[in-house]
Amino acid sequence: MTRDKTDFLVGLFILLGLLALVFLALRAGNMSSFTFASTYKVQAYFDNVGGLKVRAPIKSSGVVVGRVSSIGFDNQRFQALVSMDLESAYEFPADSSVAILTSGLLGEQYIGLTPGGDDKNLANGSTIGFTQSAVVLEDLISKFLYSSAEGAGK
Repeated sequence: MTRDKTDFLVGLFILLGLLALVFLALRAGNMSSFTFASTYKVQAYFDNVGGLKVRAPIKSSGVVVGRVSSIGFDNQRFQALVSMDLESAYEFPADSSVAILTSGLLGEQYIGLTPGGDDKNLANGSTIGFTQSAVVLEDLISKFLYSSAEGAGK
């Protein structure tokens, strides 16, 4: 094999390795699914967002219909404020509900959007009133332990 051919193969191998690293970085950062579709912004208040992250998917019936755009804290209500970008192709009734769900036992968290039955649809700037906070595994374990200890004490 000539030196030029060897150099070319080594360069190709390095390029493929760099492309693989970029792909893994985008997957790890949950940024591999950029979309340029038009969106409208809605928000919801939660008592606990658990491990929800910005860019987490919003799913309805298993279909990704949007992404979480920001997570903040409201000092007046003392609740977490989650802003979401829903794709304009998907319209949901104004009385829809959202819940923070987990994919798998210890998987990533996402927002599940359940449509309501109202005649009016969510519009840009709407607030979803029906929310269900994240289930935190540590809270479930502590409730189980305290209830077991309480039962053993009788």
